[in-house]
Amino acid sequence: MKHGKKYSEALKKYDPQKHYAVAEACKVVKDIHFVKFDETVELHVALRLGKSQTVRDTLVFPNQFTAEKKVLVFCPEERAKEALDAGATYAGAAEYIDKVKGGWLDFDVAVATPDMMKDVGRLGMVLGRKGLMPNPKTGTVTNDLVHAISELKKGRTEFRADKEGVIHIAVGKVSMDADKVAENVTTLLSELDRKKPADAKADFVRSVSVSSSMGPGVWVDVKEEA
Repeated sequence: MKHGKKYSEALKKYDPQKHYAVAEACKVVKDIHFVKFDETVELHVALRLGKSQTVRDTLVFPNQFTAEKKVLVFCPEERAKEALDAGATYAGAAEYIDKVKGGWLDFDVAVATPDMMKDVGRLGMVLGRKGLMPNPKTGTVTNDLVHAISELKKGRTEFRADKEGVIHIAVGKVSMDADKVAENVTTLLSELDRKKPADAKADFVRSVSVSSSMGPGVWVDVKEEA
């Protein structure tokens, strides 16, 4: 893949083959930033997963960097006020099921009480395609609406390995202090270590790199962070 002059110049400002400690890697990403807008800082973690193994969960980063999320709650009408009082942007049953069925998607995350999933499940073609289907594994199918909404408003984020066993996740903005981005990175790596399958190999994490959305990747020393 051919890159532009600025990208090539950025590569000259650090050693692309070197593996850096997390804090140093995040600083390098800031130092080689070359576009005018505030890029997202992305973390890429390649895992060694067996055929039946997968990694999927959520976490709240200690340092937030995204706008407050619009939360839609599918719940019985008698619980709509509870959800709205807890901070949901929208809450209800049939009205919102019909709206989503018609293609309405003016929200960032959806939560559902378990008794609503029979109807919400029928929206799979709409919600599933956009990665918005409520799921017990990510804490978005629950009767504890107050807690779920509170966590989502704080920025609870889902992470999951793709078919190649790689997790791609935003961990900050280039404008943030490098130490705060690094803290987000180490939080995710610690969570991965805690969530790794019981039968995972010792070298469960194959590689870690961090980059801005338009910039080159910087390798992270996995052993240093273990």
